[in-house]
Amino acid sequence: MNLSAIQNALRERNLDAWLFYDHHHRDAIAYRVLGVPESLMVTRRWYYLVPAQGEPQKMVHRIESHHLDSLPGKATQYSGWQELESGLKQMLAPYKKLAMQYSPNNRIFIVSLVDAGTVELLRSFGHEIVSSADLVTMFEATWSEEQVKSHFEAAKLVDEITAAAFLEIGKRVRGGGTNEYEIQRWFRERFDQAGLVTDDGPIVGVNANSGNPHYEPSEKIHAPIKQGDFVLLDVWAKRNTPDAVYYDITWTGVVGQTTDKQRELFDIVTRARDAGVSKAQAGVKAGKIAGWEVDKATRDVIDSAGYGQYFTHRTGHSIATEVHGNGANMDNLETHDIRELLPNTCFSIEPGIYLPEFGVRSEVDVLVRNGAAEVTGRIQRELVII
Repeated sequence: MNLSAIQNALRERNLDAWLFYDHHHRDAIAYRVLGVPESLMVTRRWYYLVPAQGEPQKMVHRIESHHLDSLPGKATQYSGWQELESGLKQMLAPYKKLAMQYSPNNRIFIVSLVDAGTVELLRSFGHEIVSSADLVTMFEATWSEEQVKSHFEAAKLVDEITAAAFLEIGKRVRGGGTNEYEIQRWFRERFDQAGLVTDDGPIVGVNANSGNPHYEPSEKIHAPIKQGDFVLLDVWAKRNTPDAVYYDITWTGVVGQTTDKQRELFDIVTRARDAGVSKAQAGVKAGKIAGWEVDKATRDVIDSAGYGQYFTHRTGHSIATEVHGNGANMDNLETHDIRELLPNTCFSIEPGIYLPEFGVRSEVDVLVRNGAAEVTGRIQRELVII
């Protein structure tokens, strides 16, 4: 835990304290931010209070009294619920505005982890509970310079492998045939050779399967790739080194000649992508922008073209050591993400249009640093002719 950084962040946001709370590992964010071992057997509630100034405080059950020993601060123990509530009331008394892993109306659900009963209890003590969402972004999703370096290393390799994949698909189609699963396995072999790792995927989707945003081929379920087919490749990986961060892209192509409909949708989607990038860049340069504003910029382009009902997911997600990180998402559809795009954070911009016969998505990664936002890899400008 970086205590001084947390306290500085609290003071900058005029928050009195950040209250962490867990029971049965319900809040994985708390363990990561505080550096508490996730291997602990936690059968009783614990609380950890980090004030904007002064020494942190702990409240732990007597039979699990050593769980927070690795953290600074004085510990208060409890056994019964009456003792717990009176102890909490006393510990929190000096602090009016408390940040917690809470989101009003569950709007940002990935940080909405504190149960309603706990919020009700603390409000009954007279405290104002506010969302820790931007704090979580700062301590969960911002990158070190070493992580930035690992991202660009992964970008170079993944871009090269993805370009080679289109060539491999063409060679195999003309040389006897292939299928989605074979190409997925080809990717995984190239990742291993390049020192890249991934949690699952990549997505190799042909025709109707490309219209399913979370389709993934398997050994049992996959489609052949033939002349005339539309192909979508959604590829994510990171260097196989400690604390490396992901690079995540989506490209599309056609085995043979493109159709008017394919070109139309590709043009709309890439214009929407570029509108999102421009919005992020302008907002970062101006000093403040939230994730929902980027989503709106991309969605407006697709809505204006008459395909709004076929853009069925958020524009983008936070990227960190997990491909879906805990920073701001580019989202005004599934949630209204009011979190700011903070320095040294990264996110995808990946609008799509998904028809029953095929779907187009174009994805780039955008990194915020030094008062600017930059696309970190290659940008697809035309459909790949395979």
